[in-house]
Amino acid sequence: MASAATSKKAANRLVVEEATTNDDNSVCNLHPATMKKLSIFQGDIVLLKGKHRHNTVCMALADDTCDGHKLRINKVARSNLRVRITDVVSVHLCHDAKFGKRVHILPLDDTIEGITGNLFDAYLKPHFVDAFRPVHKGDLFLVRGGMRSVEFKVMEIDPAVDYCVMAPDTEIFCEGEPVKREDEERLDDVGYDDVGGMGKPLTLIRELVELPLRHPQIFKSIGVKPPKGILLYGLPGSGKTLIARAVANETGAFFFLINGPEIMSKMAGESESNLRKAFEEAEKNAPSIIFIDEIDSIAPNREKTHGEVERRIVSQLLTLMDGMKARAHVIVMGATNRPNSIDPALRRFGRFDREIDIGVPDEVGRLEVLRIHTKNMKLDEDVNLEMVAKDTHGYVGADLAALCTEAALQCIREKMDVIDLEDDTINAEILNSMAVTNDHLKTALVGTNPSALRETVVEVPNVSWTDIGGLDGVKRELQETVQYPVEHPEKFEKFGMSPSKGVLFYGPPGCGKTLLAKAIANECQANFISIKGPELLTMWFGESEANVREIFDKARQSAPCVLFFDELDSIATQRGGRVGDAGGAADRVLNQLLTEMDGMNAKKTVFIIGATNRPDIIDSALLRPGRLDQLIYIPLPDEASRHQIFKACLRKSPVAKDVDLGALARFTTGFSEEGERHHGGGRRAGRGRGG
Repeated sequence: MASAATSKKAANRLVVEEATTNDDNSVCNLHPATMKKLSIFQGDIVLLKGKHRHNTVCMALADDTCDGHKLRINKVARSNLRVRITDVVSVHLCHDAKFGKRVHILPLDDTIEGITGNLFDAYLKPHFVDAFRPVHKGDLFLVRGGMRSVEFKVMEIDPAVDYCVMAPDTEIFCEGEPVKREDEERLDDVGYDDVGGMGKPLTLIRELVELPLRHPQIFKSIGVKPPKGILLYGLPGSGKTLIARAVANETGAFFFLINGPEIMSKMAGESESNLRKAFEEAEKNAPSIIFIDEIDSIAPNREKTHGEVERRIVSQLLTLMDGMKARAHVIVMGATNRPNSIDPALRRFGRFDREIDIGVPDEVGRLEVLRIHTKNMKLDEDVNLEMVAKDTHGYVGADLAALCTEAALQCIREKMDVIDLEDDTINAEILNSMAVTNDHLKTALVGTNPSALRETVVEVPNVSWTDIGGLDGVKRELQETVQYPVEHPEKFEKFGMSPSKGVLFYGPPGCGKTLLAKAIANECQANFISIKGPELLTMWFGESEANVREIFDKARQSAPCVLFFDELDSIATQRGGRVGDAGGAADRVLNQLLTEMDGMNAKKTVFIIGATNRPDIIDSALLRPGRLDQLIYIPLPDEASRHQIFKACLRKSPVAKDVDLGALARFTTGFSEEGERHHGGGRRAGRGRGG
C-alpha cells in the first residue's frame, strides 16, 4: 500500500520543460505513457499546481518527444505557476471543470499602447471561438493577432469558481480600466527561489514552519505539539526578513508583519493592546505567520532595562505565546542581530523553540545569491560570477546586492557623456549597448566591503610579493602556513592535517614584518584586520576582554581572515610580572586571547600573525603548538636581499643609468628594509635638486 502511494505521488510530480512544438498557454504536453499512468486522456482538462500556492488549468495533449517524467508548458503558463524550467509541478485531472456563463477579462496596459479598434473582435473572439479553452481566475494569457501580442488577465468567473472552460455561448466582458503591469509584478512575491546561499537554515525553517501550517495532523498522529516560535538571528542583511516572506508566500499563509518599534505607544497600556490585536488578527486568519522584526527592541532583557513599558511588553508577549492554542496554526517568527539582548524567558521551549543562525554564505552560497541578483541584469559575456563569488569573503546577501547595484552604476557612469539628461527619452541604441562587464564588477568590488566589518577597518591589502625585496625563505614558509590552507583546504582534509593557526614574526625594527603580513593577506585574497596592541586596553573593567572577543567574532564572520597583532609584546607579556591593576587588566586580556585562539573553529580559516621585536618577554603559553606555533625570524637583509629591496623600492621611479644598485647594496650593510627605503628616497630627492 505504501509503495503504491509513493509511486502515485511520484507519477503526478513532473519536471517543467520549455514547450518546443506548441507555444499555446492553454496547452500542456505530456508523454502518452505518463498520461496513461495518470488516467488522463487526450484533450482532458488538468489542474497544474506550482509555487506559492499558484495554480493554472491546461488542456493535456500527448507528445511522443517529451520525456516520461517531464511536462512541457510555455513561458506564460510558467509565469502563472511562478515556476521556472527544471522546477517541479503536480498534475491533477479536473473532474469538475464546467462551462463558464460569464467571464470578465481585461488587458494589461503596457501591451495595448498604440492599438486602435475593438480588442474583443481583433483578439479575444478569434482566440476563444470553438477552442474550448480552460481559464483560471487571476491568470494572465497571451493572444497573438496581426503584428502584435496582447496580454490579458482573467478577473472574474461566473459562476464563482476558480476555473472554467470557455464554451461558444460563454459571455466575455472586457469593459474596465486596463490592468497596470506594476500591480501584477508584486515586489513582495518572493519564494524559495529568491533566497540563495542558505541550504541548511532554509531546510530547517521549512520543516519547522511548513509542516505545522500545512500538515498539522503529522504532529497529532505522533502525539507531540508542533513548534510555536522560531528565532532567526544573524548579521544585518543576511536575509532574515526575506526568508520569512518566502515562507509565508510558499505556504500560502497569512503574513502579519510587526516592526518592533511600531508597537510602542506613549499611551499607557496601548503598546500591549497593539500586540494583543496582532495575535488576535493572526488567529482569525489562520494558518498564519506572525513575523516580529527587530524583536530585541520590544523584548529586551528585563533585568537590564529601566523602562516600565518595555517590561510590560515582554510580559505580554510571554503570556500571548503561552496562550496560543497548541494547534492554532499560528507560528511566531522573530528576527534579530542581537540574540543575547533578548529576555531569556522568551528563549525557552514552548515560546521560541528553535534558534536558527542565518550565517554568512560560503563561496557556493555567494554564487547562488549573485545569480539571483543578476538574473534580470544585462551582463556582458566576459562576466565571471564564479570569480566574483571567490573574491567576496564575508559578504552577506545585502552586500552582494549592493555590489551588483554598484556595478550597474559604474556601467551607467561610462555612458553619461553620450546621454543627454535634458531629453525626455534616451536613444534606444544607447540603452541596447549598455551591459555590465567584468571590469565594472571589479571596480565595484574595490568600493564595497562586508557590512559586518564596517566598524573595524578591514581591507584586502594592495601589497604583493613584488613590493617585498628578498626574504625568499620567509615568503615560502608563509605561503605554506597561510596561503595553502585557504586555496587548497581539501588537501589538508585528505591527509587529516589541521592547518597552523598562527605565526609570530620577530626581528629588528623596520625589517618588513607588517609588510609581509599585508602581502600574505593579499596573495590569498583574505580580509585583513590590523590591531595595534595598546588599542585593546581601556580603562573600564571587562571592556578590554570584550574588545578581544569582538575582534575574533568579526574575523570568524569574514573568514578567511588574517588578524595581525602589531606590537604584540604590549598585550602579551609574561603574566604576573606587573604590579598594580594595569597588570591585572593586561593579564586578563592575554587570558582572553589564549581562550579565543583555542576556541577558534577549525573549519573557519582565521590566521593570527603577531609581530614583535621583543620575543623574550612574550608569555610562553602563547607560543606553544596550536597557538602561535610558527616562529619566523625576519633578519636584517643580506647583500642580495638589499639589492632586491632597492629594485622593489625604485621600480616605479625614473632611475639614471649610472646608478649602480649593486654598489648601493654593498655600501648599506646593517640597514633594515625601512632604512633603505628612506636611503633610496634621499638619493632621489638629491637627484631632483641637482637637476
